[in-house]
Amino acid sequence: MDKRALSAAFGAAVAAVLAVTASASATASAGNVLTTGSAGGTAVASGDTLSASLVTGTKARIATTAGGSTGITCNTSAFTATVNTNPAAPGTATETVTGHTLSSCTTNITGATGVQSITVNNLPFNAAVASGGSLTVTAGAAGPIQTTLKISTILGTTTCVYRATSLTATPSNADNSLTFTDQLFTKYSGPSTCPGSGYFTAKYGPVLDTSQAGSPAVFVN
Repeated sequence: MDKRALSAAFGAAVAAVLAVTASASATASAGNVLTTGSAGGTAVASGDTLSASLVTGTKARIATTAGGSTGITCNTSAFTATVNTNPAAPGTATETVTGHTLSSCTTNITGATGVQSITVNNLPFNAAVASGGSLTVTAGAAGPIQTTLKISTILGTTTCVYRATSLTATPSNADNSLTFTDQLFTKYSGPSTCPGSGYFTAKYGPVLDTSQAGSPAVFVN
């Protein structure tokens, strides 16, 4: 083999090695779907508990119309979930939503004088987190996604029950948050004084892995 052929063969071999190395590096940097420390950081372990409250300075709302100002506003809300599977990215991680609370709520619905309680029924729910996409919550074995509202009126307590087929939230690594926007709940039962629909909006964050020391923030890859 002459020098030019040898040089070309060597160059091709080096290029191939570099290509494989770059590919492996890109795969490694992607990490798992859920990580802590940074995007592409330490994989969140199956069985870990994730939790978050409302982002400071925000409130949860259940409006009677999409984007509307009439409805219920809650100063306090939080959720907890358990990680079931966390594959390599790109992929879909699965979780079980074990808790979701809303409290310290007020209302400006006509005829209502206050909010006694809001209870999220039929927990746990199922959740799936897709790489670079969204979190989708669906019903679990206990029944459909359901919320029961007890509202005070001048005539007494009114109980309104609402159901949703599914809920979708958008994760953000900028502040490790999870945002629900105008997620539709439809009235399942209750008198005519209960609005026909409820649109749920809330921003939770930072989402934390409370099973790990220091409760590090969670990233979605």
